[in-house]
Amino acid sequence: MALDPKKTLDAYQAKHGEFRILDVPPMQYLMVDGAGDPNTAQAYQDAVSALFPIAYALKFASREQLGIDTVVMPLEGQWHAPDMESFTSRRDKSAWRWTLLIMVPDHIAPEMFDHAVDTVEAKLAKKKQPAPALRSVRLETLDEGLSVQTLHIGSYDDEAPVLDGLHHRFIPENGLSMTGLHHEIYLSDVRRVEPAKLRTILRQPVERAT
Repeated sequence: MALDPKKTLDAYQAKHGEFRILDVPPMQYLMVDGAGDPNTAQAYQDAVSALFPIAYALKFASREQLGIDTVVMPLEGQWHAPDMESFTSRRDKSAWRWTLLIMVPDHIAPEMFDHAVDTVEAKLAKKKQPAPALRSVRLETLDEGLSVQTLHIGSYDDEAPVLDGLHHRFIPENGLSMTGLHHEIYLSDVRRVEPAKLRTILRQPVERAT
Protein backbone atom coordinates (compact mmCIF):
# COMPACT_ATOMS: atom_id res chain seq x y z
CA MET A 1 0.00 0.00 0.00
CA ALA A 2 1.28 3.44 -0.90
CA LEU A 3 2.50 5.60 1.98
CA ASP A 4 0.30 8.64 2.64
CA PRO A 5 2.17 11.53 4.33
CA LYS A 6 -1.15 13.35 4.88
CA LYS A 7 -1.92 10.77 7.56
CA THR A 8 1.43 10.91 9.34
CA LEU A 9 2.73 14.48 9.10
CA ASP A 10 1.48 16.94 11.70
CA ALA A 11 1.64 19.72 9.12
CA TYR A 12 -1.34 18.12 7.33
CA GLN A 13 -3.54 17.96 10.46
CA ALA A 14 -6.08 20.70 11.21
CA LYS A 15 -9.51 21.06 12.80
CA HIS A 16 -12.44 23.12 11.65
CA GLY A 17 -13.11 26.11 13.89
CA GLU A 18 -9.75 25.87 15.65
CA PHE A 19 -6.56 27.86 15.10
CA ARG A 20 -3.48 25.85 16.04
CA ILE A 21 0.14 26.95 16.44
CA LEU A 22 2.65 24.43 15.12
CA ASP A 23 6.18 24.13 13.79
CA VAL A 24 6.18 23.11 10.12
CA PRO A 25 9.39 21.27 9.17
CA PRO A 26 11.27 21.92 5.93
CA MET A 27 9.63 19.98 3.10
CA GLN A 28 10.40 19.47 -0.56
CA TYR A 29 7.95 20.62 -3.21
CA LEU A 30 7.35 20.89 -6.90
CA MET A 31 6.73 24.61 -7.42
CA VAL A 32 5.60 26.94 -10.19
CA ASP A 33 4.85 30.68 -9.97
CA GLY A 34 2.13 32.77 -11.56
CA ALA A 35 -0.39 35.56 -11.14
CA GLY A 36 -4.05 36.30 -11.72
CA ASP A 37 -7.50 35.01 -10.86
CA PRO A 38 -7.26 31.22 -10.37
CA ASN A 39 -10.76 30.85 -11.85
CA THR A 40 -9.93 32.51 -15.14
CA ALA A 41 -6.15 32.88 -15.61
CA GLN A 42 -4.73 30.52 -18.22
CA ALA A 43 -1.43 30.59 -16.34
CA TYR A 44 -3.12 28.89 -13.38
CA GLN A 45 -4.50 26.07 -15.51
CA ASP A 46 -1.12 25.67 -17.23
CA ALA A 47 0.59 25.40 -13.85
CA VAL A 48 -1.77 22.69 -12.60
CA SER A 49 -1.43 20.83 -15.89
CA ALA A 50 2.35 20.81 -15.45
CA LEU A 51 2.57 19.89 -11.76
CA PHE A 52 0.46 16.75 -11.64
CA PRO A 53 2.06 14.86 -14.56
CA ILE A 54 5.49 15.45 -13.00
CA ALA A 55 4.22 14.34 -9.58
CA TYR A 56 2.86 11.10 -11.03
CA ALA A 57 6.05 10.49 -13.01
CA LEU A 58 8.03 10.84 -9.77
CA LYS A 59 5.64 8.48 -7.94
CA PHE A 60 6.18 5.77 -10.57
CA ALA A 61 9.95 6.35 -10.70
CA SER A 62 10.20 6.10 -6.91
CA ARG A 63 8.26 2.85 -6.88
CA GLU A 64 10.19 1.29 -9.74
CA GLN A 65 13.70 2.49 -8.90
CA LEU A 66 13.65 2.66 -5.10
CA GLY A 67 10.79 0.39 -4.12
CA ILE A 68 9.10 3.30 -2.28
CA ASP A 69 5.51 3.98 -3.21
CA THR A 70 3.75 7.10 -1.92
CA VAL A 71 0.49 8.77 -2.85
CA VAL A 72 0.57 11.91 -4.94
CA MET A 73 0.02 14.73 -2.48
CA PRO A 74 -2.70 17.38 -2.91
CA LEU A 75 -2.31 20.67 -4.67
CA GLU A 76 -1.21 23.54 -2.44
CA GLY A 77 -0.82 27.24 -2.99
CA GLN A 78 1.04 30.18 -1.52
CA TRP A 79 -0.79 33.44 -2.11
CA HIS A 80 0.13 37.09 -1.79
CA ALA A 81 -0.71 40.51 -3.16
CA PRO A 82 0.60 44.06 -2.86
CA ASP A 83 -2.35 44.73 -0.52
CA MET A 84 -3.17 41.75 1.70
CA GLU A 85 -6.75 43.02 2.13
CA SER A 86 -7.24 41.53 -1.33
CA PHE A 87 -7.60 38.22 0.49
CA THR A 88 -10.00 39.33 3.20
CA SER A 89 -12.29 42.31 2.68
CA ARG A 90 -12.09 42.86 -1.09
CA ARG A 91 -11.16 39.42 -2.47
CA ASP A 92 -9.72 41.03 -5.61
CA LYS A 93 -8.50 37.87 -7.29
CA SER A 94 -7.07 39.66 -10.30
CA ALA A 95 -4.41 41.13 -7.97
CA TRP A 96 -3.35 37.77 -6.54
CA ARG A 97 0.09 36.30 -7.08
CA TRP A 98 0.68 32.66 -6.34
CA THR A 99 3.04 29.72 -6.20
CA LEU A 100 1.38 26.36 -6.74
CA LEU A 101 3.00 23.39 -4.99
CA ILE A 102 2.86 19.64 -4.60
CA MET A 103 4.89 18.12 -1.77
CA VAL A 104 7.24 15.29 -2.75
CA PRO A 105 9.24 13.06 -0.37
CA ASP A 106 12.82 13.85 0.56
CA HIS A 107 14.10 10.76 -1.28
CA ILE A 108 13.21 12.42 -4.59
CA ALA A 109 16.59 13.64 -5.82
CA PRO A 110 17.20 16.46 -8.33
CA GLU A 111 18.25 14.01 -11.02
CA MET A 112 14.98 12.11 -10.59
CA PHE A 113 13.09 15.37 -10.98
CA ASP A 114 15.01 16.30 -14.14
CA HIS A 115 14.33 12.89 -15.66
CA ALA A 116 10.63 13.11 -14.77
CA VAL A 117 10.32 16.48 -16.52
CA ASP A 118 12.04 15.07 -19.63
CA THR A 119 9.76 12.02 -19.57
CA VAL A 120 6.58 14.07 -19.28
CA GLU A 121 7.72 16.49 -21.98
CA ALA A 122 8.42 13.62 -24.38
CA LYS A 123 5.04 12.00 -23.74
CA LEU A 124 3.15 15.26 -24.26
CA ALA A 125 5.12 16.03 -27.42
CA LYS A 126 4.21 12.62 -28.84
CA LYS A 127 0.54 13.44 -28.20
CA LYS A 128 1.05 16.96 -29.57
CA GLN A 129 -0.19 18.42 -26.30
CA PRO A 130 1.26 21.81 -25.34
CA ALA A 131 2.85 22.19 -21.91
CA PRO A 132 3.80 25.87 -21.59
CA ALA A 133 4.52 25.73 -17.83
CA LEU A 134 6.38 22.43 -17.73
CA ARG A 135 9.88 23.90 -17.79
CA SER A 136 8.88 26.51 -15.21
CA VAL A 137 8.37 23.85 -12.54
CA ARG A 138 11.21 23.61 -10.02
CA LEU A 139 12.11 21.32 -7.13
CA GLU A 140 12.70 23.36 -3.99
CA THR A 141 12.64 23.07 -0.19
CA LEU A 142 10.26 25.32 1.73
CA ASP A 143 10.94 26.01 5.42
CA GLU A 144 7.92 27.75 6.96
CA GLY A 145 8.67 27.01 10.60
CA LEU A 146 6.35 28.52 13.22
CA SER A 147 2.85 28.76 11.75
CA VAL A 148 -0.84 28.92 12.58
CA GLN A 149 -3.35 26.82 10.68
CA THR A 150 -6.97 25.76 10.64
CA LEU A 151 -9.33 23.69 8.51
CA HIS A 152 -11.83 25.60 6.42
CA ILE A 153 -14.90 23.71 5.21
CA GLY A 154 -16.78 25.38 2.39
CA SER A 155 -16.27 27.45 -0.72
CA TYR A 156 -12.95 29.17 -1.28
CA ASP A 157 -14.90 32.43 -1.51
CA ASP A 158 -16.10 31.91 2.08
CA GLU A 159 -12.56 31.98 3.52
CA ALA A 160 -12.52 35.74 4.12
CA PRO A 161 -14.09 35.73 7.63
CA VAL A 162 -11.73 32.94 8.74
CA LEU A 163 -8.70 34.81 7.45
CA ASP A 164 -9.90 38.04 9.01
CA GLY A 165 -10.13 36.29 12.39
CA LEU A 166 -6.71 34.74 11.91
CA HIS A 167 -4.96 37.94 10.80
CA HIS A 168 -6.65 40.48 13.06
CA ARG A 169 -7.58 38.51 16.17
CA PHE A 170 -5.78 35.23 16.81
CA ILE A 171 -2.30 36.21 15.63
CA PRO A 172 -2.00 39.54 17.50
CA GLU A 173 -3.79 38.21 20.61
CA ASN A 174 -1.18 35.45 20.87
CA GLY A 175 1.82 37.74 20.59
CA LEU A 176 2.55 36.78 16.99
CA SER A 177 3.06 38.62 13.73
CA MET A 178 2.76 37.38 10.15
CA THR A 179 6.04 36.69 8.43
CA GLY A 180 5.58 34.36 5.44
CA LEU A 181 3.06 33.86 2.66
CA HIS A 182 -0.54 32.73 3.11
CA HIS A 183 -0.60 28.98 2.38
CA GLU A 184 -3.55 26.77 1.39
CA ILE A 185 -3.69 22.97 1.13
CA TYR A 186 -6.55 21.65 -1.00
CA LEU A 187 -7.60 18.35 0.57
CA SER A 188 -10.69 17.98 -1.64
CA ASP A 189 -10.95 17.38 -5.37
CA VAL A 190 -12.83 20.42 -6.61
CA ARG A 191 -14.07 18.38 -9.60
CA ARG A 192 -15.88 15.89 -7.36
CA VAL A 193 -16.83 17.77 -4.19
CA GLU A 194 -19.53 20.42 -3.99
CA PRO A 195 -18.29 23.84 -2.84
CA ALA A 196 -20.00 23.68 0.56
CA LYS A 197 -18.03 20.54 1.47
CA LEU A 198 -14.56 21.50 0.25
CA ARG A 199 -11.86 20.92 2.88
CA THR A 200 -8.90 23.34 2.84
CA ILE A 201 -6.11 23.81 5.34
CA LEU A 202 -5.34 27.53 5.77
CA ARG A 203 -1.84 28.26 7.09
CA GLN A 204 -0.04 31.46 7.99
CA PRO A 205 3.67 31.45 8.92
CA VAL A 206 4.32 33.68 11.92
CA GLU A 207 7.01 34.84 14.30
CA ARG A 208 6.98 35.82 17.96
CA ALA A 209 6.38 39.56 18.26
CA THR A 210 9.25 41.44 19.90
